[in-house]
Amino acid sequence: MKLAVVAVAALLLAAGWPGSFCDTQAGCCFPDTGKPAAEFGIHGLWPNYAKCRPAAAAVADDDDDVVVEMVVDGGAAVERHQRRRRQKCWPEYCNDGNKLRPWEIKDLVAELDANWPTLSCKGGKSFEFWSYEWKKHGTCSGMDQHGYFAAALELKKRHDLAAVLADAGIVPSDDESYSLDSIRGAIAAATGAVPNLECNRDAAGETQLFQVYQCVDRSGKKLVDCQLPMQGKCRDKVKLPTF
Repeated sequence: MKLAVVAVAALLLAAGWPGSFCDTQAGCCFPDTGKPAAEFGIHGLWPNYAKCRPAAAAVADDDDDVVVEMVVDGGAAVERHQRRRRQKCWPEYCNDGNKLRPWEIKDLVAELDANWPTLSCKGGKSFEFWSYEWKKHGTCSGMDQHGYFAAALELKKRHDLAAVLADAGIVPSDDESYSLDSIRGAIAAATGAVPNLECNRDAAGETQLFQVYQCVDRSGKKLVDCQLPMQGKCRDKVKLPTF
């Protein structure tokens, strides 16, 4: 059994736009509970090390091909891209034997179904997704099972990112494009903390907003600025597709 005690500097709350997940060439599949709401759904709450600046990037949460490395150091977030599995800047699988127990989160299941759905076609069971996120990231968070999922839900509940963007005139559209700065600025104004943004491409190759990363302090309660912009697939203007 792998058991580790790690010191993390901060956490990342990753929230994805379902329209940008589903309109790629890979497509998507809805969970057993049906089509999720048109809102940013939780992808995960990920602990990060401090002062990690390896020469090689690390593998992204669910992607062994395109690497998205997030480093948080004093509120600054850095993303790097690389194609190989190398050194990581976040802990993972800190206790392989600590599997997610359904009864530990039974009072949260309704909220998790609504706010943390899976869209992967590898399986339509949201509990499998939550179990994966707990095993890979939650076991390194210093929280117990209930506390980890409750913390992610509480952070998400503070700000409805889709509503925040809508208030700034940024609404889902299959035709309109929006300035990346306007998206970042709208979220920063509403939440009090600068986020990082990740983009992907739809089946036609158009760049679109994929995920919003909100940096959270070590306590898991306070949002802090992600000061360094992410690099990679984002352009000055991106789409926010309908869902």
